[in-house]
Parts: sequence; C-alpha cells; structure tokens
Amino acid sequence: MNNPIVIRLLSQRSSQQCKRGFRCYPIRSFTSTRTHRQIRNWESDEAALQRLKVNQGRLMDELHHTCQWGTGKPWGVAATETGMSRLALSDADKQARDWFVETTQSLGCSVQVDAMGNIFAIRPGREDGPPTCAGSHLDTQPSGGRYDGILGILAGVEMLKVLKDHNVQTAYPVGVVNWTNEEGARFPISMVSSGVWAGEIPLDRAHNLQEVGGGTATMKSELERIGFLGSLPASYKAMPLAAHFELHIEQGPILEAEKQKIGVVKGVQAYRWYTVEVTGREAHTGTTPFSSRGDAMLAAARMIALSHDSARKHSALASTGILTLTPGSVNTIPGAVRFSLDVRAPLDSTVEALEKEFKEQFAKIVSKESTGGLAVEVNWQTDSVSPAIHFHEDCITAVREAAVSVTGKEALVRDMVSGAGHDSVYASRHCPTSMIFVPSRNGISHNPEEYTNPEDCAIGAEVLLQSVLRYDRQRAFKA
Repeated sequence: MNNPIVIRLLSQRSSQQCKRGFRCYPIRSFTSTRTHRQIRNWESDEAALQRLKVNQGRLMDELHHTCQWGTGKPWGVAATETGMSRLALSDADKQARDWFVETTQSLGCSVQVDAMGNIFAIRPGREDGPPTCAGSHLDTQPSGGRYDGILGILAGVEMLKVLKDHNVQTAYPVGVVNWTNEEGARFPISMVSSGVWAGEIPLDRAHNLQEVGGGTATMKSELERIGFLGSLPASYKAMPLAAHFELHIEQGPILEAEKQKIGVVKGVQAYRWYTVEVTGREAHTGTTPFSSRGDAMLAAARMIALSHDSARKHSALASTGILTLTPGSVNTIPGAVRFSLDVRAPLDSTVEALEKEFKEQFAKIVSKESTGGLAVEVNWQTDSVSPAIHFHEDCITAVREAAVSVTGKEALVRDMVSGAGHDSVYASRHCPTSMIFVPSRNGISHNPEEYTNPEDCAIGAEVLLQSVLRYDRQRAFKA
C-alpha cells in the first residue's frame, strides 16, 4: 500500500509571515499514526495541497451523466445543452439519489439518511469527530439548469475521488451532504430540510407540506414512496457537522463582468416573503364607472410598482413572482387578488424598514381617496423570515486562501454577499460555514440556459477541495 499523504498543519500567523516575505519557521506535523511529530516548512505544506488536482474532464462527464435524470428543455444543439426539471422526491430525484449513495459508498463513505431524506456521505479520518462537509442539493427548479446545486454535489463527489486517488488521510472525517428540497419548487418552503436539521422548522410541518400544483402528495408520503425516509433524526444533534462548505454558481453577473474566478462568500443577505391579499368588489367592466369600482387588480398593480421603486431607493430588492386573481373573466373587474412579495437587502434593518413603509403605503393605496372609487382592503401574511447571515471567519479564511492558491492571483478573487438563500444559511446556525461562488454566464440562473464553463467549474471544485482540507488541518492544529 502506498504511504498516505498527510496534509500538514500551519498556524495562521506563520502563513501570513511567509506570504509577506518573512523567513518560514518550521511547524509541527502529525503522521498518520500520530505516534511522533515531523518538522516541515510552509512551502512543502502548500506543495502537498497543490498536488491534489481536480480532474476537470471527469467532473464534467459525471455532472452531465447525472443530468440524464430529469433532463429539461433544450437551449442548444449539443446533448448537454439542456435545462433540468428534477423536482424534489420525484422519480428522477430518486435516480439521482441512488447514484449518489452508490457512488459515495464505492469511494469509502458510510451513508446515513435522516427523516427529511438528507443524505450524509462520510469518509473516515484518522480521528473520530464530526465531519467537515461539502454540501448542496440535487433537486432543481421545474425549468432550471444543470449547475444550480448540482455542481456543488458533483464537486463534493470529485473531492472524494481526488482524496481516494492520492490516498489522502484527513485528520477528521470529511464528507458530502445532499440536502432535500432546497429549491422549494415542489414543496413550498425553500431550504426546508436543512431548516429542520437546524431546528428552525418543525419536522411535522415539513412532513405535511403538500406539493404545489394541486397534487395530494406530501413530503413524508414521497419520502416513503422513493425509499428515502431515513431513521436518523433530522437534527444537528443527531448528525453534527464540524463545518459546511458550499460551492455554487453565482446566479448573478458580477464575477463574469469583473473577469474574476472566485467569490469568497462572507454571508447571505436578509429576506422576507409575504403573501398580500387585496379584496375589492367584482363588477361588470362595461357598466361600472370608475367612481363605483372597487378594483382589486388596480390596487395590487400599484402596490407591486411601489414596492419596486421603494426597494430601489433603499438599495434593496423586491419582486412579485406569484399573482392570482378572481374571477378571471375579461369583462369582470377583479374582486380579489393575491400576490407574493419577496423583499431582500444586506441588512435586517433595511428589510424591516421596507416592511413598515410598504404597509403604510399600501394602506393609502386602498383608500377611497387613492382609488377614485370604492375603498378596497389589504391583508398581509408573513410566510418566511431569513435574517442576514454572517459566515464564520475561519471558513472564510480557508476559502480565501484556497482561492488565491488555486487561481494564483488575488485579483481573480473577490469577497461577496449572496443575494439568494442556500442550505448554508441553516448550516451556519450550528457549525462554521462559508460558500464559494463561480461565474454564471450572463448572470442567468433558474433557467435552462444557466451555464458555467468547465474551467470555472473545475477551479471552483479545486477551491472546495482545498477549503475542506485547510479547515481539517486547522482543526487538527487546534486539537
């Protein structure tokens, strides 16, 4: 058997001194048996990491191989130029999950499935302890792409392959987590299963979520149907993680526009989701003058426009993605309208201020003075609250150092705040966490044309690999 590669240990202070041109002092290193210590310098330590290279061709071949399950709308002529439609707990999702379990087991991982169908593939380390994990998701939007979530899981699997190829022994266990229903596209709470794991969403509420579109299936019934209702409690107490790193496409235009390769994600902006209901009075469009109308649709349209304009003034974001009205007849004034409102900003205080402003302004919009006709009513429901997240500095440092090491240039790396929610939001509640962004062509995501070129996918995967190993090394040094 070949001698295992042992990733040595480096104090943060020594790293900084060496980078600044100071002499590199020897530091301690544990062997695989930890029976004695060997002296190594910083350059040889970094060289060990540099030898661990992601296989770009293998990564992309495997990614596209898994996209046979849930292939969506074509956007080009090549076989790989399609979107994805792999909704959570569907037959296609089961096939992808089966592949994930079989593949990670073949790479020496033990696999556990919890009561939300979260899959934890764990590779043992020299010492026992909670694993340092790469995590993301295999489910997609109904008309999504091949990279959102999927790249993070496939990069995690590639990490396991590289470790096996080079016979690397990590100090502590490392692994990959596939979180269930991150998108919230089939069962309408995004990141629901990592939320249950974090103790933020009750298990019963998640299990009883009913699929959108009029179906009768629940999360629990579908977990049972596809064989992924695990016996492990869905809890950070039953499955603790030492750290969580997530590689993800940016889903925005910044990295591409700035010609940069890696975003070091320091946190996630705050957001709140609301359902707003406007109630007026149905009436004939041809016989009812404006002065006698209670037009719920007109009021809702003004609210949506105001939310957009106000958010822009606060350097925030507001969007409406769902709008329903009744009775839905060409010649009948709508009597009831329901619309979603998604409000996001880097600071919790900004989101809170916008909520207050919207409620005040919406109340004015529905008044008789504003409508020029009959007054209408407006009611709010808060569906989801996600405070701003600030990731752990140790993980951020690991990602930043890995990014500079892999790209070779600090100018190709930038700090970022994620505009979208991810499972890392809930993971960060109970373990050190950070994320890695790679460029998205034209900033497009949740769309079949979502694309990140193979080189950038591989760079991101290598940064993920190094980040996990650097954190593992850091844990051992602190032990």
